[in-house]
Order: sequence, then structure tokens, then C-alpha cells
Amino acid sequence: MEILSYPFMQRALIAALIVGVTAPAIGIYLVQRRQALMGDGIGHVALTGVGLGFLLNQSPVWVATAVAVTGSVVMELIRWYGRTRGDLALAMLFYGGMAGGVMLMSLSDAGSNANFGTYLFGSITTVSPQDMTTICVLAALVLAITVGLRRQLFAVCQDEEFARVTGLPVRVLNLLIAVTAAVTVTVAMRVVGLLLVSALMVIPVAAAQQISRSFAVTFTVAVAIGVAVTLTGTTTSYYVDVPSGATIVLLAIGLFVVFTALAGPLTKRRARAAAQPGTGCTLEVPGGRTPADDVNVAG
Repeated sequence: MEILSYPFMQRALIAALIVGVTAPAIGIYLVQRRQALMGDGIGHVALTGVGLGFLLNQSPVWVATAVAVTGSVVMELIRWYGRTRGDLALAMLFYGGMAGGVMLMSLSDAGSNANFGTYLFGSITTVSPQDMTTICVLAALVLAITVGLRRQLFAVCQDEEFARVTGLPVRVLNLLIAVTAAVTVTVAMRVVGLLLVSALMVIPVAAAQQISRSFAVTFTVAVAIGVAVTLTGTTTSYYVDVPSGATIVLLAIGLFVVFTALAGPLTKRRARAAAQPGTGCTLEVPGGRTPADDVNVAG
């Protein structure tokens, strides 16, 4: 295939595959915790890291990772102790992160609007060999946590009080989810962009939930959807010359619509299957009753 003959497209497809796996892998826990927009907030904070990286002439990905992880920890602390003012503090953190990124980029000699745009909306064809090394290392960390600790993370996301009673370190696991989400944001920012990364973390999971009823199946289907849309979107962006990030997100939304349309008939089919004779719990009455088995109540 022509597309595979170019090294930059080889890197782009590998990066797309990695992001397609990692984003839904952590996204399923965010959706379970009803924090679907957390990735978007971390993306705003990571913009400061990108600008700081250009200002210091350091790798924007690594600096953005450090800033995003710090921001995610602050977000968790605000969630624990912020009480009624927590939403205002989070809003200032998000907007301050974006404003800080723009300001630092403008002060940098290496930065430009074009460079900033590649991190905002993604530019998968510009992924360098150094970026690939960073993406692979960070993705391995994300998968080790999301798969290796899936039982503990699921328990915390499902019911924190029950998890606390069973002896799980709830706050440590919550912090781990937040930090892993921050790392995932920086892994995916070159593919779909910081402003769209939250969509890739949430939409495949939401689509998978339309047709599955268990955590394991939802996890598997969501990852499969993520891989499908990232690879297809990257290939489409090459041949049609359209932005890769926007293409990937629109494909994910399209699959969500398809899965939603399939959910109704699938639910009815399951209901009919459950209602068929022999599929439920039945109580058999032994035969051979005799008149002596009758109970008569005298008036």
C-alpha cells in the first residue's frame, strides 16, 4: 500500500493505534465516575505545559505530561475539599491553563500559531521518532494501570463507600485514575489534539455501553471502536487531506449513532429470549399426588 511506504505515515498509524487503545481504556473509568469532561479540563491545563516546553526549549510532550499530572492532582484535591466552591476553582484552573499556554507560547521564540494549532487540534503526520518513543512509554504505563488494576479501579468507580469498607485505598486509586487520565491526554494530543482528546476517551465507551451490559465486554468493545476510528480517521485524513483529529472524532460520533440505533432491537431480542419457555427459573411439582396429600380445613 502506498500509505505504508512513507515513514511519517507509519509513525502516524502506530501512534493512532496506541491512542485508540489507551484513550478508551482510561475513559471507561471516567464515564463510570460521571467525570466524562475531566479529559477536557486536563487538556486545557496541558496547554500550559506545551507553551512552557517551547519557552524552555524542552520536549513539549514531557513538559505537558508533568503539568497535566500536577493539574489532575489539584483537580482531585479540589474535588475532595472544595465543597460548594469546587466548581469555581476548577473553572479557573481550566481557563487559566488555556490562557497560560497561549501566553507562554507567545513569549517563546520557537513557538508559533501553527505549532500551537498542532497541539490544539492534532497533527498526526508531524509525529517525530522522539514523539513515538514518548508515546510508547507513556502508553505502556497507562495500559499497565488500567488493565492490571481493573478490578480495584472498577470497584472504586462503582461504589466508593463499598470499596472503602473492603479496605481498598480509595483516595490513592482516585488519584491514580486522575494521573492516568492526564498521561493519556498527553499521549493523544498529537493525534486528536488537546481540545478533542476527551471525545476519544468518552465516545467509544458510550457507544459500547449501548450494546453491552458487562464491564469486560464494554471495555473490549470500546477499545475496538477506538482502534477502528483512529486507524480509519488517519487513513482518511491522508487520502482526503482533512484534519485527522476532527475526522477521528466525527467517525466516533457516527459509530455511536449506529450503536444507539442497534440498541433498541438488541434489547427487544434479549427480552424475547429471556421470555421463552425454559430460559427462566421454573419450579416443577412432582407428579403422583394421592388424595392423602390434600389438606382439608374443616369449618
